[in-house]
Amino acid sequence: MIGIGVDVVEIERFRRSLERTPSMRDRLFTEIELAYVAPQSDPVPSLAVRFAAREAVMKSLGLGLGAFGFHDVWVERADTGAPSLAFAGRAAELAEAAGVTRWHVSLTHSDLVAVAYVVAE
Repeated sequence: MIGIGVDVVEIERFRRSLERTPSMRDRLFTEIELAYVAPQSDPVPSLAVRFAAREAVMKSLGLGLGAFGFHDVWVERADTGAPSLAFAGRAAELAEAAGVTRWHVSLTHSDLVAVAYVVAE
């Protein structure tokens, strides 16, 4: 194992940030992610957990916020609904340099918080 990372996002705080700065959606999330959450009546919990996943990836690599761009890591969904991580750019380079060959991700949210747990193997 190379590292583990966990991140928790307060959903209402995240909602307020998105309301104050609507352009955050496009800055933080890929078109794939925005399309996935678009049909949801309340997409904020799903967006919050995707933001948490990015931070958990950084932590699993022993890095801090800003180590790579927000569009360099995103969450995809299999037909079964299982989440997975996709990488590009600087995040892919950092993962390769760290020797990561496999990623594991678990995402969950309640009414209050969104949690992402990532293992870099």
